[in-house]
Amino acid sequence: MLHICHPFHGAILNHQYGRQTPQGLTIEVKGTAPLGAAVTVNGVPARRDGETFLAKITIDRFENTITAIAQGVQGAAEHQIKVIWDKNSVKRFRFSIDDNMFFLQDLVKNKPKSIFDNLYLKQLKKLHDDFGAKFTLNLFFKSHDSDFDLTCVPDTWKSQFSDQSDWMRLTWHAYCEFPDRPYQYASAEKVGKDFDLIHGEVTRFAGADAWVPPTIVHWGELLPSAYKALVSRGVRAISGYFTKQELRYAVSYGLDEARCAYLENHDAMMDFDSGLVFSRIDIIFNNTPKVNVIPKLAPLLDDPRNAEYMDLLTHEQYFWPFYRNYVPDHSERIATGLRFLVENDYVPVWQHEGLLGVQPCP
Repeated sequence: MLHICHPFHGAILNHQYGRQTPQGLTIEVKGTAPLGAAVTVNGVPARRDGETFLAKITIDRFENTITAIAQGVQGAAEHQIKVIWDKNSVKRFRFSIDDNMFFLQDLVKNKPKSIFDNLYLKQLKKLHDDFGAKFTLNLFFKSHDSDFDLTCVPDTWKSQFSDQSDWMRLTWHAYCEFPDRPYQYASAEKVGKDFDLIHGEVTRFAGADAWVPPTIVHWGELLPSAYKALVSRGVRAISGYFTKQELRYAVSYGLDEARCAYLENHDAMMDFDSGLVFSRIDIIFNNTPKVNVIPKLAPLLDDPRNAEYMDLLTHEQYFWPFYRNYVPDHSERIATGLRFLVENDYVPVWQHEGLLGVQPCP
C-alpha cells in the first residue's frame, strides 16, 4: 500500500528538518509503496529501496500539500498529506501558569496599593525582570472552597494590570478547579459559556490589554466537536502533555493515538480540520526538582524535533506557603530553567501570536 511515513500529516517543519533558503525548505519525503511501482512525490521521481521510497522536494509556502503517486502493474495509487513551513522559526519559549485563583483572593483580602506587594506577582515580576519571561496566567472563575469568584475582584488595579500587559496577561482556564476533567465531555456551548464568563470579568477588572487567548484547558481534555468554541474566540494554539499513561494519552484534547504518539516526540502539530496548533509541554516546574531542570531541558536543545520551541508550565498554588504541597524553591526552579534557555539564545513569545510566537510565511 502506498503511504507517506515522513513527514507526518500536520507536521510543522522548520530549518531543523532540511535545507532552508529564502525560496523554500528542501526536505526528504519517505514512505512505502508496492515493489516495482514507480513513485513520484510532487512530480519528483522517488528512489526505491525495497518497499521504501525517498524523494527530496521543496516546500515554499505556509501550508503545503505533498502528493505521492505510485504507478505499477496493479494500477495507480495516491497518498496526500499536508504540512506547515515554519519559515521564520527562531529558538523561543513561552510560559503558562495554570490554576490561578489564590493571588486574586490575596489582592482582594489585603488591598495592596501595588499588585507587586502580592507574594506571587512579586516573584513573577522578578523572573520577568531577570529573564524577560512573558507569563500567561490561566484563571478559574470560582474558588472551589469558598464563595469567592472573579466578580469579587474590583477594578482597583486595572491600570496596573494594563501597564504590565506586555509581559503578564490573564485568561480562561476553567469555571472551577473541581471536578477533574470538567470539559472532557462538555459541549461547545458549555466551553464557550465559561470562556466568555472569565473573559468578561478579566476585561472588567484588568482591562482588554491584559486579556490573552487561552492556551491550556484545565486537565487538557476536550471533545473535538468543542474545538470550534475556542477557534471562534481567537484561540490558535493549545498545549498538552501527550504522554502515554497506562492505556491512554494524558492531557491530549481527544486527539487520536497516532497524533498523540507523534506529539509525544515533537514540538507541535497542526490540526487542519480546526486550524488549531497543538503544542507539547516540555517541562512542569512544580513537578521537577531544581537539580533536574537542566537535565530535563538540555536534551531537547540537541533534538531537531524539539529544539525550536520550549513550552513551559507550572501551577500557581505551589508558590504559596499555606498550600499543602508548597514548593519552597519554586521560583528558583523556574529561574534555573529560564536562565538556561536565555543563555542558549531562546527568546520569550506569546504562543497565540502568529505561528507559536513568530510571523508565519504567506
